[in-house]
Amino acid sequence: MPELPEVETVVRTLEKQIRDEEILGVDVRYAKMIEGDAEEFAEALVHEHFRTFERRGKYLIFRMDHVTLVAHLRMEGKFYIMDDAEPLNRHMHVIFQLHNHKQLRYHDTRKFGRMCILPLEYDFTHYKNLGPEPLSDAFNADYMHQYIKNRKVPLKTLLLEQEFTAGIGNIYADEILAASHLRPGRSCARITRKDEENIVNNTKMILSAAIAAGGTTIRSYTSSLGVTGRFQLNCAVHTKKTCAICGSAIKVKTIGGRSSYYCPHCQK
Repeated sequence: MPELPEVETVVRTLEKQIRDEEILGVDVRYAKMIEGDAEEFAEALVHEHFRTFERRGKYLIFRMDHVTLVAHLRMEGKFYIMDDAEPLNRHMHVIFQLHNHKQLRYHDTRKFGRMCILPLEYDFTHYKNLGPEPLSDAFNADYMHQYIKNRKVPLKTLLLEQEFTAGIGNIYADEILAASHLRPGRSCARITRKDEENIVNNTKMILSAAIAAGGTTIRSYTSSLGVTGRFQLNCAVHTKKTCAICGSAIKVKTIGGRSSYYCPHCQK
């Protein structure tokens, strides 16, 4: 699943390529992908322009002239920009016809992605009960200390909770805990204030580095917009066989239904 750095890469790449482009029409080929009525969705976007580009957690936010378009890529969603004469394939489910004879095509082999229309000035601060952005000042050690008070969930589970902080997924959770020298199965009730500071600081450091590298192309994710992620070259534990730091064999444990990679030597 694309995580915060991948979504940020897609948003910024689209901003460079389609900013101020006009939508002449929208073809929704799989109506269940739209939250609400698909025809109303398409009609609301005709003659709208892509004005500003934002991200909230893993959501892509496009402020238009009069409405806001929101998209979530879920497991394998991708955007393509193609000439309108190029043939469509069966996995392209939402087609935005642009004024410049290009099309913005949403491709999703598993059809899990979702889109919706919201008011232009919609405030995304508490959208879908999302927690603070991990790169924001609001995500700090004091906030974490208060959030985990009286909780005993594994640290891996905590980092994946979008209510705790928005945008972290399986890959980056493993990398954050590796950098913090903490095992993914460790209870959040059994960490120190220093551990909390380390988790917050490493979260910001790793996500910033991943954004700078264009995200990661592990599994099926690519930006599909001419950007190739390079962060996977820097992963310390996720999908690795040996630890990049000490050379010990990486172990894998299932936590909350997700495969969690860790080094038994470097992580307490």
